[in-house]
Amino acid sequence: MRSGVMMSGVVFGRICRVARRECGIMRKNKMYLFCIVLFPVIVTVFFTSLMADGQPTDMPVGVVDLDDTPMTRELVRQLDAFQTTEVVARYASVADARRAVQRNEIYAFLYIPRGTTAGLMSMRRPKISFYYSTASYTAGALLYRDLKTVATLGSAGVGASMLSAKGMAEEQVMSFLQPVVVDLHTVNNPLVNYSVYLNTMLIPGCIMLFIFLMTAYSLGTELKFGTAREWIASAGGNVYIALAGKLLPQTLMFLAIMYAYMFYVFGVLGFPHPGNTAYILMLGLFAVLSSQGFGVFVFGIVPSLRMSMSICSLWAVLSYSLSGTAFPLSAMDSELKAIALLFPLRHYYMVYQLNIFNGYSLAYSWPYVAALVLFAALPLVVASRIRRNVPAYQYMP
Repeated sequence: MRSGVMMSGVVFGRICRVARRECGIMRKNKMYLFCIVLFPVIVTVFFTSLMADGQPTDMPVGVVDLDDTPMTRELVRQLDAFQTTEVVARYASVADARRAVQRNEIYAFLYIPRGTTAGLMSMRRPKISFYYSTASYTAGALLYRDLKTVATLGSAGVGASMLSAKGMAEEQVMSFLQPVVVDLHTVNNPLVNYSVYLNTMLIPGCIMLFIFLMTAYSLGTELKFGTAREWIASAGGNVYIALAGKLLPQTLMFLAIMYAYMFYVFGVLGFPHPGNTAYILMLGLFAVLSSQGFGVFVFGIVPSLRMSMSICSLWAVLSYSLSGTAFPLSAMDSELKAIALLFPLRHYYMVYQLNIFNGYSLAYSWPYVAALVLFAALPLVVASRIRRNVPAYQYMP
């Protein structure tokens, strides 16, 4: 028993020695301060401030109203009254409006041809058109919704007036115009706040990117500056102790940053989180450890400062597309579904969605939790390879 306690004390002492050495390196190299503290804070403040209103408002829209009647002017006023839309210009022709879209002066425009009002009153079903740009996907989707709503309201208003003139009661008119009423409830986000949907993936993805890069950077600089042998020697020649001691200070700092982000969005900004606090703390821990594990794994496979950091940055950028937030993974090809499993952000997002956003138990997300644990355990696969490469590797500038 005493020998076991002494062995544990020796291991703990060596880890602390390597960690103190790493703290000295981090104190001298300002790159750690910028990438571990400053940049994550800037990213968090930037994205949450950018989407502080929940969704874009007063996006510029143009109108081509060749009919110019009281009815069409009312349609334009209704369009301008929407929260996300602001009518900023009127154009004499479709060509002028199209050029304005191409110059990014407006995102969309409504085209009302001559004779629209007369056609509506005589039930000849006139056509009005709307054009929108999807160069900005969010702006295009929101403006499409407003333009379509205005077009529907115009025809419904004329129909209601004509039916009322024929002596039909208001309830009969509404049952004729809208036979099925949709009772829509947005689960857990009734305000349709885009910040809730996007920042809960964008900001953690950026923090995980910094973890990838700094893990590979801290290991790669040991080879670059020829201090790798000293690093391993300070751990008594044990690569596992060397890795644990080296990553420990970064782990604690990144955990503090991750938990500060979660406290800010869930506690201060009030993002919905039916899941309990234990799930939030668990997810923050797994996010940091899985990202560090992946960074060590990449460096173990490609023991080069530049190449390992390049692979980590590429992997982090691709994870935004394959996490399932911008485009549902269920609609992707089977090959992409399989590749998505190789990205820690995908599993982070699924655990967040199931356990924190929707409040389900871990029974629904255990495969994704297990995947994050496997990512955190990846250094065990490449530790011996790192130990072999340390004395043999020659840095090529």
